[in-house]
Amino acid sequence: MTDKPDIRSDHAITATDLQVLVDESTYAGVTSFLRRPYRKDLSEADVAVVGVPFDTATTNRPGTRFGPRGIRTASTDLAFQKLVYGWDFHPVNELKIVDHGDLPFDFTRPARVPDEIEQYTAWMLDQNVTVLALGGDHFISWPLIKAHSIKHGKPISMIHFDAHSDTWPDEHDDGISHGTMFWHATRQGYLDPATSVQIGLRTVNQDTMGFNILDGPWVQRHGTDAVIEEIRRIVGDNKVYLTFDIDCLDPAYAPGTGTPVCGGLTTSQAREILKGLSGINVIGADLVEVAPPYDHSEITALAGATLALDFLCLFARSPERHN
Repeated sequence: MTDKPDIRSDHAITATDLQVLVDESTYAGVTSFLRRPYRKDLSEADVAVVGVPFDTATTNRPGTRFGPRGIRTASTDLAFQKLVYGWDFHPVNELKIVDHGDLPFDFTRPARVPDEIEQYTAWMLDQNVTVLALGGDHFISWPLIKAHSIKHGKPISMIHFDAHSDTWPDEHDDGISHGTMFWHATRQGYLDPATSVQIGLRTVNQDTMGFNILDGPWVQRHGTDAVIEEIRRIVGDNKVYLTFDIDCLDPAYAPGTGTPVCGGLTTSQAREILKGLSGINVIGADLVEVAPPYDHSEITALAGATLALDFLCLFARSPERHN
Protein backbone atom coordinates (compact mmCIF):
# COMPACT_ATOMS: atom_id res chain seq x y z
CA MET A 1 0.00 0.00 0.00
CA THR A 2 1.26 3.47 -0.91
CA ASP A 3 2.01 5.71 2.04
CA LYS A 4 -0.14 8.82 2.40
CA PRO A 5 1.77 11.82 1.04
CA ASP A 6 2.71 14.77 3.23
CA ILE A 7 -0.10 17.32 2.89
CA ARG A 8 1.42 20.79 2.84
CA SER A 9 -1.21 22.73 0.93
CA ASP A 10 -4.57 24.38 1.48
CA HIS A 11 -3.58 25.50 4.96
CA ALA A 12 -6.77 27.57 5.05
CA ILE A 13 -8.85 24.41 5.41
CA THR A 14 -6.42 21.83 6.79
CA ALA A 15 -4.76 23.74 9.64
CA THR A 16 -5.71 22.87 13.20
CA ASP A 17 -3.30 25.27 14.91
CA LEU A 18 -4.31 28.93 14.48
CA GLN A 19 -0.79 30.18 15.16
CA VAL A 20 1.19 28.17 12.64
CA LEU A 21 2.94 30.17 9.93
CA VAL A 22 2.29 28.43 6.64
CA ASP A 23 4.93 26.89 4.40
CA GLU A 24 2.89 26.84 1.23
CA SER A 25 3.21 27.95 -2.36
CA THR A 26 2.20 31.56 -2.95
CA TYR A 27 0.58 30.78 -6.30
CA ALA A 28 -1.65 27.80 -5.43
CA GLY A 29 -4.16 26.68 -2.84
CA VAL A 30 -7.12 28.23 -1.09
CA THR A 31 -6.68 31.98 -0.87
CA SER A 32 -7.76 32.94 2.61
CA PHE A 33 -6.29 36.16 3.99
CA LEU A 34 -2.60 35.44 4.73
CA ARG A 35 -3.45 31.72 4.45
CA ARG A 36 -5.20 31.95 7.81
CA PRO A 37 -7.54 29.06 8.60
CA TYR A 38 -11.16 29.60 7.67
CA ARG A 39 -13.33 29.50 10.79
CA LYS A 40 -16.99 30.29 11.32
CA ASP A 41 -16.61 29.28 14.97
CA LEU A 42 -14.82 32.20 16.65
CA SER A 43 -14.50 30.68 20.12
CA GLU A 44 -10.72 30.17 19.78
CA ALA A 45 -9.93 33.32 17.80
CA ASP A 46 -8.45 36.64 18.90
CA VAL A 47 -8.91 38.33 15.53
CA ALA A 48 -11.41 37.64 12.76
CA VAL A 49 -10.81 38.91 9.23
CA VAL A 50 -14.12 39.30 7.43
CA GLY A 51 -14.97 40.42 3.91
CA VAL A 52 -17.85 42.83 3.32
CA PRO A 53 -18.42 42.73 -0.46
CA PHE A 54 -20.87 45.64 -0.63
CA ASP A 55 -20.52 48.36 -3.28
CA THR A 56 -23.96 49.81 -3.98
CA ALA A 57 -23.17 53.04 -2.08
CA THR A 58 -20.56 54.23 -4.57
CA THR A 59 -20.82 57.64 -6.24
CA ASN A 60 -18.44 56.88 -9.10
CA ARG A 61 -17.05 53.53 -10.29
CA PRO A 62 -18.42 50.33 -8.69
CA GLY A 63 -16.44 47.13 -8.32
CA THR A 64 -15.35 47.04 -4.70
CA ARG A 65 -17.59 44.02 -4.15
CA PHE A 66 -14.60 42.16 -5.56
CA GLY A 67 -12.26 43.85 -3.07
CA PRO A 68 -12.22 41.16 -0.37
CA ARG A 69 -11.42 38.48 -2.94
CA GLY A 70 -8.70 40.60 -4.54
CA ILE A 71 -7.08 41.47 -1.21
CA ARG A 72 -7.11 37.83 -0.12
CA THR A 73 -5.48 36.72 -3.36
CA ALA A 74 -2.77 39.37 -3.11
CA SER A 75 -2.17 38.51 0.54
CA THR A 76 -0.89 35.04 -0.34
CA ASP A 77 2.30 36.72 -1.54
CA LEU A 78 2.82 37.97 2.03
CA ALA A 79 2.01 34.73 3.83
CA PHE A 80 5.50 33.25 3.61
CA GLN A 81 7.04 35.93 5.84
CA LYS A 82 8.21 34.85 9.28
CA LEU A 83 8.58 38.46 10.45
CA VAL A 84 6.73 41.52 9.16
CA TYR A 85 9.33 43.93 7.85
CA GLY A 86 9.57 46.99 10.05
CA TRP A 87 7.80 45.37 12.99
CA ASP A 88 10.31 42.67 13.97
CA PHE A 89 7.57 40.20 14.85
CA HIS A 90 4.66 38.44 13.16
CA PRO A 91 1.13 38.91 14.51
CA VAL A 92 0.36 35.22 13.95
CA ASN A 93 2.87 34.42 16.69
CA GLU A 94 0.98 36.63 19.14
CA LEU A 95 -2.66 36.42 18.06
CA LYS A 96 -4.98 33.64 16.94
CA ILE A 97 -6.12 35.03 13.61
CA VAL A 98 -8.80 33.44 11.44
CA ASP A 99 -10.44 34.28 8.14
CA HIS A 100 -14.17 34.30 8.83
CA GLY A 101 -15.12 34.44 5.17
CA ASP A 102 -17.55 37.07 3.95
CA LEU A 103 -20.27 38.70 5.99
CA PRO A 104 -23.70 37.57 4.80
CA PHE A 105 -26.34 40.05 3.68
CA ASP A 106 -29.26 40.00 1.27
CA PHE A 107 -28.21 42.09 -1.75
CA THR A 108 -31.78 42.01 -3.09
CA ARG A 109 -32.91 44.17 -0.16
CA PRO A 110 -30.28 46.92 -0.05
CA ALA A 111 -32.10 49.06 2.52
CA ARG A 112 -31.62 46.28 5.07
CA VAL A 113 -27.89 45.81 4.44
CA PRO A 114 -26.65 48.42 6.96
CA ASP A 115 -28.54 46.77 9.81
CA GLU A 116 -27.38 43.32 8.70
CA ILE A 117 -23.74 44.45 8.74
CA GLU A 118 -24.15 46.09 12.15
CA GLN A 119 -25.93 43.13 13.72
CA TYR A 120 -23.46 40.58 12.38
CA THR A 121 -20.52 42.68 13.53
CA ALA A 122 -22.09 43.04 16.97
CA TRP A 123 -22.34 39.26 17.17
CA MET A 124 -18.67 38.93 16.23
CA LEU A 125 -17.64 41.46 18.88
CA ASP A 126 -19.65 39.53 21.45
CA GLN A 127 -17.35 36.57 20.71
CA ASN A 128 -14.51 38.70 22.15
CA VAL A 129 -12.67 38.99 18.83
CA THR A 130 -11.15 42.04 17.19
CA VAL A 131 -12.65 42.55 13.74
CA LEU A 132 -10.66 43.45 10.63
CA ALA A 133 -13.10 44.12 7.79
CA LEU A 134 -12.13 44.09 4.11
CA GLY A 135 -14.42 46.15 1.87
CA GLY A 136 -16.40 46.85 -0.11
CA ASP A 137 -17.06 50.53 -0.44
CA HIS A 138 -16.48 52.92 2.44
CA PHE A 139 -20.11 52.98 3.52
CA ILE A 140 -19.49 49.73 5.39
CA SER A 141 -17.56 51.72 8.01
CA TRP A 142 -20.83 53.26 9.22
CA PRO A 143 -22.49 50.06 10.53
CA LEU A 144 -19.08 48.78 11.66
CA ILE A 145 -18.49 51.92 13.72
CA LYS A 146 -21.98 51.75 15.19
CA ALA A 147 -21.38 48.18 16.37
CA HIS A 148 -17.98 49.07 17.85
CA SER A 149 -19.23 52.23 19.50
CA ILE A 150 -22.14 50.44 21.14
CA LYS A 151 -19.82 47.64 22.30
CA HIS A 152 -17.12 49.89 23.72
CA GLY A 153 -19.20 52.88 24.85
CA LYS A 154 -19.90 55.80 22.56
CA PRO A 155 -18.46 58.04 21.40
CA ILE A 156 -15.23 56.49 20.18
CA SER A 157 -12.32 58.09 18.36
CA MET A 158 -11.39 57.45 14.74
CA ILE A 159 -8.22 57.49 12.67
CA HIS A 160 -9.33 57.95 9.07
CA PHE A 161 -7.04 57.71 6.01
CA ASP A 162 -8.75 58.98 2.87
CA ALA A 163 -8.77 61.39 -0.05
CA HIS A 164 -12.27 62.44 1.00
CA SER A 165 -13.75 63.59 4.30
CA ASP A 166 -16.95 61.52 3.94
CA THR A 167 -18.70 64.08 6.15
CA TRP A 168 -20.93 65.60 3.51
CA PRO A 169 -24.49 66.14 4.75
CA ASP A 170 -27.21 63.68 3.81
CA GLU A 171 -30.82 64.78 3.35
CA HIS A 172 -31.92 61.26 4.33
CA ASP A 173 -31.45 59.91 7.85
CA ASP A 174 -31.13 56.43 6.39
CA GLY A 175 -29.16 57.40 3.28
CA ILE A 176 -26.74 54.81 1.90
CA SER A 177 -23.77 56.71 0.48
CA HIS A 178 -20.02 56.27 0.87
CA GLY A 179 -19.62 60.04 1.29
CA THR A 180 -21.87 60.72 4.29
CA MET A 181 -21.10 57.99 6.84
CA PHE A 182 -19.07 60.06 9.27
CA TRP A 183 -21.57 62.92 9.09
CA HIS A 184 -24.20 60.48 10.34
CA ALA A 185 -21.88 58.86 12.88
CA THR A 186 -20.91 62.23 14.38
CA ARG A 187 -24.43 63.67 14.49
CA GLN A 188 -25.73 60.53 16.18
CA GLY A 189 -22.99 60.54 18.82
CA TYR A 190 -21.01 57.47 17.78
CA LEU A 191 -17.82 59.40 16.94
CA ASP A 192 -16.01 62.15 18.82
CA PRO A 193 -14.49 64.42 16.15
CA ALA A 194 -12.38 66.33 18.70
CA THR A 195 -10.35 63.18 19.40
CA SER A 196 -10.43 61.90 15.82
CA VAL A 197 -8.15 62.66 12.89
CA GLN A 198 -8.43 62.48 9.11
CA ILE A 199 -5.23 61.99 7.12
CA GLY A 200 -4.51 62.58 3.44
CA LEU A 201 -7.65 64.52 2.44
CA ARG A 202 -7.43 66.41 -0.85
CA THR A 203 -11.01 67.25 -1.79
CA VAL A 204 -13.00 70.30 -0.66
CA ASN A 205 -15.53 70.16 2.15
CA GLN A 206 -15.82 73.43 4.07
CA ASP A 207 -17.64 71.91 7.06
CA THR A 208 -15.08 69.85 8.99
CA MET A 209 -17.61 68.94 11.71
CA GLY A 210 -14.79 69.50 14.21
CA PHE A 211 -12.52 66.74 12.90
CA ASN A 212 -8.78 67.28 13.07
CA ILE A 213 -7.47 67.20 9.51
CA LEU A 214 -3.96 66.50 8.26
CA ASP A 215 -4.61 66.84 4.55
CA GLY A 216 -2.47 65.54 1.71
CA PRO A 217 -0.32 68.68 1.35
CA TRP A 218 0.19 68.83 5.15
CA VAL A 219 1.51 65.27 5.11
CA GLN A 220 3.88 66.04 2.23
CA ARG A 221 5.17 69.26 3.82
CA HIS A 222 5.65 67.99 7.37
CA GLY A 223 6.54 64.34 6.83
CA THR A 224 5.51 61.09 8.48
CA ASP A 225 7.12 61.74 11.87
CA ALA A 226 5.03 64.88 12.34
CA VAL A 227 1.89 63.01 11.25
CA ILE A 228 2.55 60.27 13.81
CA GLU A 229 3.13 62.84 16.56
CA GLU A 230 -0.10 64.69 15.75
CA ILE A 231 -2.20 61.53 15.57
CA ARG A 232 -0.90 60.39 18.94
CA ARG A 233 -1.56 63.80 20.46
CA ILE A 234 -5.13 63.89 19.13
CA VAL A 235 -6.32 60.37 19.96
CA GLY A 236 -4.33 59.91 23.15
CA ASP A 237 -5.32 56.78 25.05
CA ASN A 238 -8.88 56.76 23.70
CA LYS A 239 -10.43 53.71 22.13
CA VAL A 240 -9.98 54.26 18.43
CA TYR A 241 -11.41 52.74 15.26
CA LEU A 242 -9.06 52.70 12.26
CA THR A 243 -10.48 53.06 8.76
CA PHE A 244 -8.34 53.19 5.62
CA ASP A 245 -9.78 54.10 2.23
CA ILE A 246 -7.24 52.89 -0.32
CA ASP A 247 -7.75 56.12 -2.30
CA CYS A 248 -5.75 57.85 0.44
CA LEU A 249 -2.85 56.56 -1.64
CA ASP A 250 -2.01 58.39 -4.83
CA PRO A 251 -3.44 56.69 -7.96
CA ALA A 252 0.14 55.86 -8.93
CA TYR A 253 0.14 53.42 -5.98
CA ALA A 254 -3.56 52.50 -5.95
CA PRO A 255 -5.25 52.89 -9.35
CA GLY A 256 -7.80 50.18 -8.56
CA THR A 257 -10.35 52.25 -6.70
CA GLY A 258 -13.66 53.93 -7.41
CA THR A 259 -12.79 57.60 -6.88
CA PRO A 260 -9.04 58.16 -7.36
CA VAL A 261 -7.61 61.60 -6.53
CA CYS A 262 -4.13 62.80 -7.47
CA GLY A 263 -1.66 64.06 -4.87
CA GLY A 264 -1.99 61.30 -2.31
CA LEU A 265 0.31 59.40 0.01
CA THR A 266 2.75 56.77 -1.14
CA THR A 267 2.35 53.24 0.16
CA SER A 268 5.62 53.69 2.02
CA GLN A 269 4.38 56.84 3.78
CA ALA A 270 1.17 55.12 4.85
CA ARG A 271 3.10 52.15 6.24
CA GLU A 272 5.53 54.38 8.11
CA ILE A 273 2.63 56.19 9.76
CA LEU A 274 0.94 52.94 10.76
CA LYS A 275 4.16 51.54 12.21
CA GLY A 276 4.58 54.75 14.18
CA LEU A 277 1.19 54.21 15.82
CA SER A 278 2.21 51.01 17.58
CA GLY A 279 0.61 50.91 21.02
CA ILE A 280 -2.48 52.99 20.27
CA ASN A 281 -5.70 51.62 21.70
CA VAL A 282 -7.16 50.34 18.43
CA ILE A 283 -10.39 48.36 18.85
CA GLY A 284 -11.17 47.50 15.23
CA ALA A 285 -10.34 48.41 11.65
CA ASP A 286 -11.37 48.26 8.04
CA LEU A 287 -9.59 48.50 4.69
CA VAL A 288 -11.97 49.62 1.96
CA GLU A 289 -12.45 50.75 -1.65
CA VAL A 290 -10.11 48.28 -3.39
CA ALA A 291 -11.74 47.78 -6.81
CA PRO A 292 -9.94 45.02 -8.74
CA PRO A 293 -11.66 45.80 -12.10
CA TYR A 294 -9.57 49.02 -12.29
CA ASP A 295 -6.36 47.59 -10.85
CA HIS A 296 -3.10 46.91 -12.69
CA SER A 297 -0.94 43.89 -11.85
CA GLU A 298 -2.73 43.68 -8.46
CA ILE A 299 -0.76 46.65 -7.11
CA THR A 300 -3.81 48.14 -5.35
CA ALA A 301 -4.84 44.80 -3.89
CA LEU A 302 -1.26 44.18 -2.75
CA ALA A 303 -1.14 47.61 -1.10
CA GLY A 304 -4.44 46.83 0.64
CA ALA A 305 -3.22 43.42 1.83
CA THR A 306 0.05 44.91 3.09
CA LEU A 307 -1.70 47.67 5.01
CA ALA A 308 -4.15 45.15 6.45
CA LEU A 309 -1.17 43.11 7.69
CA ASP A 310 0.09 46.27 9.40
CA PHE A 311 -3.36 46.56 11.04
CA LEU A 312 -2.89 43.09 12.50
CA CYS A 313 0.44 44.23 13.94
CA LEU A 314 -1.33 47.20 15.52
CA PHE A 315 -3.90 44.82 17.00
CA ALA A 316 -1.10 42.77 18.52
CA ARG A 317 0.33 45.87 20.21
CA SER A 318 -2.99 47.43 21.24
CA PRO A 319 -3.62 47.77 24.99
CA GLU A 320 -7.20 46.65 24.25
CA ARG A 321 -5.99 43.11 23.51
CA HIS A 322 -4.26 42.94 26.88
CA ASN A 323 -7.07 44.28 29.10
